[in-house]
Amino acid sequence: MIDSDELAGLVDQFGALTPAELERAVEEVAFRAGNSVADDTLAEALDGAEHRLQIVAVDDGNDRLYVAGPGALPRLPPGGEDLPQILDVPERTVEREVVVEAAERRLREAAARAVGAADRERVELLLDATYDLEAWAPVADASGVRARLDNALAAIQE
Repeated sequence: MIDSDELAGLVDQFGALTPAELERAVEEVAFRAGNSVADDTLAEALDGAEHRLQIVAVDDGNDRLYVAGPGALPRLPPGGEDLPQILDVPERTVEREVVVEAAERRLREAAARAVGAADRERVELLLDATYDLEAWAPVADASGVRARLDNALAAIQE
């Protein structure tokens, strides 16, 4: 099955993909490898990628678009390099500011849920994501979220 960084690689190759376009891209790559993709498997991989901020969902006013996020190390799955010639998908550019805002919002929301649930594993993952976000988007300031996660982690460990 395709992993989160490969999903990010597919998205990054086009700049951004709608959910339907990403599904078609994954199906095409799987087909070329002699496999098939179950809907729940793709949904699970996408959910994992969003949780790790490897994929960020943005709304461009018309469509929901997926873009590679701060936690991604985008790479193409085998056969992915041929997709621009196979799929009728336009290359898109999403304003960096829009993506950064979406990633910051996603991080804040995920942190609030993780802290509320006292989910140590999730808190640790999101703590790492605060550094990824700031390295990826130097204008982003995740220090407030990081402090909240640090405090929660200390409380969970006690």
